[in-house]
Amino acid sequence: MMTLKYDVIVIGGGHAGCEAAVASARMGAQTCLVTMDMNKIAQMSCNPAVGGIAKGQIIRELDALGGEMGRVTDATAIQFRMLNRGKGPAVWSPRAQCDREKFIWKWRETLDHTDGLDIWQDQADELLVEDGCAVGVKTIWGVELRAKCVVVTAGTFLNGLLHVGRCMVPGGRIAEPAVPHFTESLTRWGIRTERMKTGTPVRIDKRSVDFSLLEEQPGEQDFHKFSYMGEARPLPQLPCWLLNTNARVHEILRSGLDDSPLYNGQIQSIGPRYCPSIETKLVTFPDREQHPLFLEPEGVDTNEMYLNGFSSSMPIEVQVNALREIPALRNIKVYRPGYAIEYDFFDPTQLLHTLESKVVNGLFLAGQVNGTTGYEEAAGQGLVAGINAALKAGATGAEAYTTFTLARDEAYIGVLIDDLVTKGVDEPYRMFTSRAEYRILLRQDDADARLTERAYELGLASRERYDWWMQKKAEIAKIIDFCENTPVKPRDINSALEALGTTPLQFGCKVADLIARPQLSIAALSEIIPSLKEVISSPENRREEIAEAAEIKIKYKGYIEREKLVADKMHRLENIRIKGRFNYNELQEISTEGRQKLHRIDPETLAQASRIPGVSPSDINVLLVLLGR
Repeated sequence: MMTLKYDVIVIGGGHAGCEAAVASARMGAQTCLVTMDMNKIAQMSCNPAVGGIAKGQIIRELDALGGEMGRVTDATAIQFRMLNRGKGPAVWSPRAQCDREKFIWKWRETLDHTDGLDIWQDQADELLVEDGCAVGVKTIWGVELRAKCVVVTAGTFLNGLLHVGRCMVPGGRIAEPAVPHFTESLTRWGIRTERMKTGTPVRIDKRSVDFSLLEEQPGEQDFHKFSYMGEARPLPQLPCWLLNTNARVHEILRSGLDDSPLYNGQIQSIGPRYCPSIETKLVTFPDREQHPLFLEPEGVDTNEMYLNGFSSSMPIEVQVNALREIPALRNIKVYRPGYAIEYDFFDPTQLLHTLESKVVNGLFLAGQVNGTTGYEEAAGQGLVAGINAALKAGATGAEAYTTFTLARDEAYIGVLIDDLVTKGVDEPYRMFTSRAEYRILLRQDDADARLTERAYELGLASRERYDWWMQKKAEIAKIIDFCENTPVKPRDINSALEALGTTPLQFGCKVADLIARPQLSIAALSEIIPSLKEVISSPENRREEIAEAAEIKIKYKGYIEREKLVADKMHRLENIRIKGRFNYNELQEISTEGRQKLHRIDPETLAQASRIPGVSPSDINVLLVLLGR
């Protein structure tokens, strides 16, 4: 038998696997990425888009930490938008449509140019465990890959089953085989598994669409992008298109519900609440006369288009006949129908915050195998798992760290992982800004301020990335210092203020006081305060990004400081470690549900215990008393 030896093996070449493999290799661990198809690295199985509400923040955090998804997205974006512009900057969220094929090859190029990273095209068949430790995997071709740590990022492939109407075909994605047996090689060691379901829409030939009957949705052309590094969007920018279902569409879909896998008993597992199929929308909202759809391009060199909002597993003829009742789609041709997929995942409460298994030492799990949905959530987990696998395997260059975790006030990735390991999942987990209690601290504009210096200490962020941030940090400080210390007099500015729709000054004030007004922006004020324009004009290639970051810090200073105080108070509970200090089954002073949940999850800290559903504030007070606090 052929045997290959590494420090870290990553199973699965999706978004989690790619980030895990690059992070591990860059930290000095000899790493092997095992994937079934090297030509489908980082395949965008569903929507060819990155980002969105809270998801965009995750990608900026990945970039700040030295991950690659932001740079790959910018290089392959064909439309960019900043969502939630009408709200405060705490919830601004970048989103980009990408060229699906170019996205794959840009990621492949990144992997191919990462030192210390090998790719092995094969299928993992069995996890190898010795003395309670993961030591490698055996593949279907009889190869043994040995390592100090194994990261499993298998997506939807574990015992995957595809559904279109009453037809069922084993598969991890359409036209790709499922992975049997591998789940069982984990569960035999005591790891719990369950089933989930997700789905994707029909793909349409754009030559068969009447675009004159659709509403165009153009992208934005300003300075915003995903990565703090590099140039933005070299590809042609393409529009998306808006349309709606109608009563006739709904009538045809309802006629096919008896053959819908979701409603005939064929699918038993739970699907994503916040990305429901079109048939679920009809059943859940029976009085709605129409539902919005978005027709989105798949790339600059293809006729394939993605129909966002029409995820379905109905029979093929029902999907196509229903869509032909939409005037713009009356003559549509489709490349393939929408389908649903059921797959295995593992209860994430079996993991530490490092994403290492509590059951099998040296085994890390990341992505959809932990019950999440979305490329961004997967990539965030992959990066953290890859970092910790490299650290555990003895990677050099990060002597200050034995493990790497992110707090809830430090990153959306920290919120994501804490939610998974503390609360578990009963449906595919999707990140939202509402899941984070410190949204004003976790903005998309300041991920580099929160994370880049830590990533540089870790050996993950490059010197170039670190220097890029330090320059930006100094420029932001310079702008804020200028604004907080530069006076303006009423006679010099009042007429301009009235023209901008804001109250004139009665007395002199500082520039920062004007920026704090909702009606005013730093860009508008720079046109009437020449010295401000001069201070925000450098460096030329990043002036808008830096000015925006400074403006947000000035405008929301009070909110930011208040939220930091709240976060600091919670850190006191985070510092009270309770793991191994109690036999919860013997604590009659706390509620039965609290005992059961605490015993099952065995939290690391008192703060984590307080976030477990079913553990009450009175239970936490009892633990504090027992600790002598």
